[in-house]
Amino acid sequence: MAEILLTAVINKSIAIAGNVLFQEGMRLYWLKEDIDWLHREMRHIRSYVDDAKAKEVGGDSKVKNLLKDIQQLAGDVEDLLDEFLPKIQQSNKFKGAICCLKTACIPCANEFAMEIERIKRRVADIDRVRTTYNIMDTNNNNDCIPLDKRRLFLHADETEVIGLDDDFNKLQAKLLDHDLPYGVVSIVGMPGLGKTTLAKKLFRHVRHQFECSGLVYVSQQPRAGEILHDIAKQVGLTEEERKENLEGNLRSLLKTKRYVILLDDIWGVEIWDDLKRVLPECDSKVGSRIIITSRNNNVGRYIGEDSSLHELQPLDSEKSFELFTKKIFTFDNNNNWANASPNLVNIGRSIVERCGGIPLAIVVTASMLRARERIERAWNRVLESMGHKIQDGCAKVLTLSYNDLPIALRPCFLYFGLFPEDHEIRAFDLTNMWIAEKLIVVNSGNGREAESLAEDILNDLVSRNLIQVAKRTYDGRISSCRIHDLLHSLCVDLSKESNFFHTEHNAFGDPGNVAKVRRITFYSNNNAMNEFFRSNPKPRKLRALFCFINDSCLFSHMDHLNFKLLQVLVVVISNNDIRSARRIPNTFGNMSCLRYLQFEGNIYGKLPNCMVKLKHLETLDIGKSFIKLPTGVWKFTQLRHLLYKDYSQASNSCFSTSPSVPNVYSLPPNNLQTLMWMNDKCFEARLLHRLINLRKLGIEEVSDSTIKILAASSPVQPALEILKLEFSRDMSEDINLSSYPNIVKLHLNGRMPFNFVASFPPNLVKLTLVDFGVDSQVVAVLKKLPKLKILKMVCCVHSEEKMDLSGGDSFPQLEFLHIKESLCLFEITCMDDVSMPKLKKLLLMDTIPNVRLSERLVNLRV
Repeated sequence: MAEILLTAVINKSIAIAGNVLFQEGMRLYWLKEDIDWLHREMRHIRSYVDDAKAKEVGGDSKVKNLLKDIQQLAGDVEDLLDEFLPKIQQSNKFKGAICCLKTACIPCANEFAMEIERIKRRVADIDRVRTTYNIMDTNNNNDCIPLDKRRLFLHADETEVIGLDDDFNKLQAKLLDHDLPYGVVSIVGMPGLGKTTLAKKLFRHVRHQFECSGLVYVSQQPRAGEILHDIAKQVGLTEEERKENLEGNLRSLLKTKRYVILLDDIWGVEIWDDLKRVLPECDSKVGSRIIITSRNNNVGRYIGEDSSLHELQPLDSEKSFELFTKKIFTFDNNNNWANASPNLVNIGRSIVERCGGIPLAIVVTASMLRARERIERAWNRVLESMGHKIQDGCAKVLTLSYNDLPIALRPCFLYFGLFPEDHEIRAFDLTNMWIAEKLIVVNSGNGREAESLAEDILNDLVSRNLIQVAKRTYDGRISSCRIHDLLHSLCVDLSKESNFFHTEHNAFGDPGNVAKVRRITFYSNNNAMNEFFRSNPKPRKLRALFCFINDSCLFSHMDHLNFKLLQVLVVVISNNDIRSARRIPNTFGNMSCLRYLQFEGNIYGKLPNCMVKLKHLETLDIGKSFIKLPTGVWKFTQLRHLLYKDYSQASNSCFSTSPSVPNVYSLPPNNLQTLMWMNDKCFEARLLHRLINLRKLGIEEVSDSTIKILAASSPVQPALEILKLEFSRDMSEDINLSSYPNIVKLHLNGRMPFNFVASFPPNLVKLTLVDFGVDSQVVAVLKKLPKLKILKMVCCVHSEEKMDLSGGDSFPQLEFLHIKESLCLFEITCMDDVSMPKLKKLLLMDTIPNVRLSERLVNLRV
């Protein structure tokens, strides 16, 4: 796992090299040569490590020891960079004064140069060891192809498919459809779902309807020549034809035949580019078909476009138990639980539930249980320890997906293990944590580019079926996600092995190793957290601390701990005890590397004013806690995202406009992108003029003056995309947001009078109205919004018992209508077929019982 630390070093060396003090003409330009050497050398070492891993997996102990030395070297280099970079950045303020620059920078630069020399000697020593002990070749044995059990499984007798009948029927209908685009069916999904088993059954069920057929295993290291030779042999080419002109003869034969070919376990698109030069296109005239299986949706999409995809999902509880039963009673004629006690059946169901609907996990577990007595005590012991046993049984299959990841994506994937099992993870949180830890770096240093790259990486992990989407935003982007328990366990195991992170269960042991922990997460155990900090009072190497606990005792530890390299701090308090109120210690001000801070739950208190010394903080998320901002929060000049709730802090000097107090207007104009929420009393016109890159804005207790400011300020706010306004009083001023072309999501919360008039942004895609007064005039305005796709009306008070959605040009783009807890609304109608032409779903929740719907709306209700 040394490649993860090496990637971190490479990213951080890029950040240091881009520092203004290393630019040509500056006093420290001479040091750039060392930084460039470090970046270049680590890239070469990473390439060597990536090649050497194949030999390590084969059990070569010499390679394993060498990789351990490289991992220790990479960790020490990362520590050096993390300690050096803040010192250099702190000295940026002296760059205008040469004498101050010498005093501040030169000593630490000389110390850094000496450390680089030590690193060079260690690199040379690693190379000496590699040469002396003949650890020369990493992966030269290209002619030896290891026996792959998947290759044997593909040609084994057909296995029974349980729980996938619906999938089989859909796939068969799609495969035999004369109008199937590109003639391709792509079975995709996460590892262990039974893609190959299902594909084999489909292939063997339909092949008699074709003139020739072939099934081949592609694998992670495919060879196009061998695959084509295998296909040629199965479809009937003679040995002479295969030897004479394999590609030409095979193509000629398949052009005249109606064929079906199964390509199992394709990992990349490159092998398809090679194969398609020989395989004729599966046009509808001949009716040939290709079936593929892949863990990567993008591979299926590349070969057969979106229409080819069939994504397998985990089995539901009943189908899971059916499969479990079949495997438990494999050698029993009765194949049932007739002779089992009710308690044993319940234990069996609990075991199946832990498998998460993954057929591979169910089969592995059933195999373990068949070797044990069918008694409660034996099965309970398996249940108590099954997490690791299932993981061990599935490890090889799951690890293949991890090893297939590009090196830069591996730490991003492992990061999911820092969250508890089954935790719904906001994409916003995750991507900003990646950026804070420099797992993602763009050469320009532009925050928007980094966020865009992070979003691409998350989409890639989803396409590879390593991550599951929980929710999507109004425009189809990932809003939140989850990771399956089996893959979560894989993250935990791989991270412990590589020292990427530890959990409350595996952080203890050798005190020397405890001191080297770089990231740690506590899912629930306060006692484990207390013990960890007692045994490690100076966690100087800690980069990330995640605490999902039930009280705020953590803060008492922080009075005495040194977190000088901490970059990400997440504290989520799960209980509702108001005693979670704690003084947040002043030691927070010493976390000079902190870039991401999140508090959530019943945590009361105020961030200490000394925290404003933290110059690198990028994300401050205390919106779901009762924490107050420090005075002078706007000294966080790198701040890009601020999420907090006011809770009567309107008079707090953090928003003071006094010239003597740093305020929001002290921020660089191009940094802040998210501001949720700001109190109306502190809102001024110059805010929008100053923060020109603000994309998300929320304002509480909105007044008429704020409405006027918003109406007049649109020309200076080209970036604003999301606006949320909460009203706490009657408004006399009409809302006019018609000149904000880029606002696509609008949230209005507050009791508005029925004669209230609103002009909405012209390109609005999603509109949420909460506690709003709705009359025919409001409905008429909403009908004409040209791009509105999602309309949510929550707790709205209707002036009329009937809401008519009809009209020739009514809601031209609306796809989803959600009405919840409506008051005084008894009937919703749409009496024509031309209104709302794209409406797909009508969701009514907690509305007046028996609300009447016209026939068309009844059919769309979910």
